[in-house]
Amino acid sequence: MLNAAEIVSEAEHQVGITDSEPFVRRNLERLVAAINHEGFMSAEGMAGAHRALLNDMVNRLEGLKWVQQYPEIAEEAIEKPVFLMGLPRSGTTYFQYLFDCDQRFRLIRTWEAMTPSPPPGFDPESAEQRRMSWAERRREMFPTVDGFAALHLHDEDGSEECHAFMEQSFGAAGLNNLYRVPTFFDYLLDEADLEASYRVHKRQLQLLQWRTRVKPWALKYPNHLLAVPEIIKVYPDARFVMTHRDPIQTLASICKMSYKLRSARSDKPIDKEDVGRYMTHFVQRHIERIMALVNGPHARQVVHVDYYALVDDPVTEMLGAHKELGIDTPEEVCHAVADWRKANPKNARGVNDYSLEEYGLDESMLENQFDEYMHHFHIPREREGLSRGAGE
Repeated sequence: MLNAAEIVSEAEHQVGITDSEPFVRRNLERLVAAINHEGFMSAEGMAGAHRALLNDMVNRLEGLKWVQQYPEIAEEAIEKPVFLMGLPRSGTTYFQYLFDCDQRFRLIRTWEAMTPSPPPGFDPESAEQRRMSWAERRREMFPTVDGFAALHLHDEDGSEECHAFMEQSFGAAGLNNLYRVPTFFDYLLDEADLEASYRVHKRQLQLLQWRTRVKPWALKYPNHLLAVPEIIKVYPDARFVMTHRDPIQTLASICKMSYKLRSARSDKPIDKEDVGRYMTHFVQRHIERIMALVNGPHARQVVHVDYYALVDDPVTEMLGAHKELGIDTPEEVCHAVADWRKANPKNARGVNDYSLEEYGLDESMLENQFDEYMHHFHIPREREGLSRGAGE
């Protein structure tokens, strides 16, 4: 069984400071309780979860310690960040890689998301060593997931999403994909202080930016859409780009990813229909937040992008997104985007097949359930979108 108090104590001992952010302990306690009582984890999976949660706690405390020693870090201005979001599996990672073709933006790198300290601008030599050693450390930290390359676009030195920074405060909705923790996911949306979690997120950006060349950040995480009002409180000039894809297809895909990730942490067969039920709830709650957003006071701050148009003609869609964000698109960016698409054709990293039926899901029922969202954004079913010439 996991023990939240032991994780906190061990992290404080390693870093040498006392945790001054009690909301994080509350989040951790709720997560640990959910893993212990709902997670169906193997002993090996539990040990891996302990290591991962301890690593998150240590990374956050190390960042907090740096700010205590160098208070000017907290004055680093994070100006006009762009948050890339959408339903999980709706093309947000694809869009992230396109933004990474634009040298005007700063994106989180994979190695620095997981090993952020010391700050790269303070100790460039250490940063380079961490970059070089990350691939080996990743193999030690995380279980092997069969077919992951086809499931998720990922490069060892590529751009990375914000999950690791949100996980430092245990405010990451994506934890629900790693572990079977349905009560924790609802706790995050209904009770947790997500504004406080985004202040931890901001501190990590400040640490990375300190003593380096400042650029606007492009920050991808599908689940950012769950907390737009809280993000705006922390980043008042934030801008948002949201991708839209057939939610029934995204549900099937997220079921497969969650099944794979959870299977790697369990010594018992994972119930696919159980995954289907909880992931339907997961997607539904995302859609509820999307609809509240577009009908709320922040609707005009969000740029909306059709996934099928994006993968079919990324240059045109980037031009449109840039225009709505109020920035130009230099010719070299257009060329870089086109070159990246050519170098990364559909299925180049493997075929990602999945179906609704194996997770006990009924297509017609889901069409009714997601109809309002699909109608509002004129989202086609996957087969119709793909028939227009797009690929996944």
